[in-house]
Amino acid sequence: MELSRLHDWAVDYRQAIVLQRQLAGEIELRPGFPSPLDTVAGVDVSYEKHGHQFFAGVVVLSFPDLVLLEEASAVDQVFFPYIPGLLSFRELPILLEAFARLRTVPDLVLVDGQGIAHPRRLGLASHLGLWLRRPTVGCAKSRLCGEHPEVGSRRGERVPLVHAGEEVGTVLTTRDRVKPLFVSPGHLIDIPAAAELTLACCRGYRMPEPTRLAHLLTNRLRRLSAG
Repeated sequence: MELSRLHDWAVDYRQAIVLQRQLAGEIELRPGFPSPLDTVAGVDVSYEKHGHQFFAGVVVLSFPDLVLLEEASAVDQVFFPYIPGLLSFRELPILLEAFARLRTVPDLVLVDGQGIAHPRRLGLASHLGLWLRRPTVGCAKSRLCGEHPEVGSRRGERVPLVHAGEEVGTVLTTRDRVKPLFVSPGHLIDIPAAAELTLACCRGYRMPEPTRLAHLLTNRLRRLSAG
């Protein structure tokens, strides 16, 4: 998969915040599902606690039947510090290495992280969407910002996630009696479609199948590296 260069990664945390604010203005939310939508990708990054070795995985599945078509990975050293709200500057460079090894160009990408549900409206999924110029959806297991009413415990129940008076995503129950996900559009998709797409990709687990399989891939890479 060919990637265009969006910006340089040699930035400190202050420069990263300025860059986030600039890039947030380039995010575009489009109503409905992308067309065509024949393939969906999932991404994940794994690393040893307190270590610098990172393992990135990308899986591509057919849609809507979610059959695994391809996977790609990358392993590299990462030194950008862990700073809440700046995760993309830590994980995106190695994720892009994995995407560069894909033969398939996915129609949409699901990310275990935030989209616009971010204090500066540029979470990992949004930042990735700008780099790939593809629709992206953030499917986070925890909330970074915003408030919401209590959501029901049945699959498909949802409530809006609101931050600073703006609706930025959906708190979505993807499986009966499990904790909800915090779903937000990353780029080139809107809030309702992001929630519906996430639910369509769930197959009996809390996490959508693309990100679940990507997580299994990166954990496998990490275990192999440890011997």
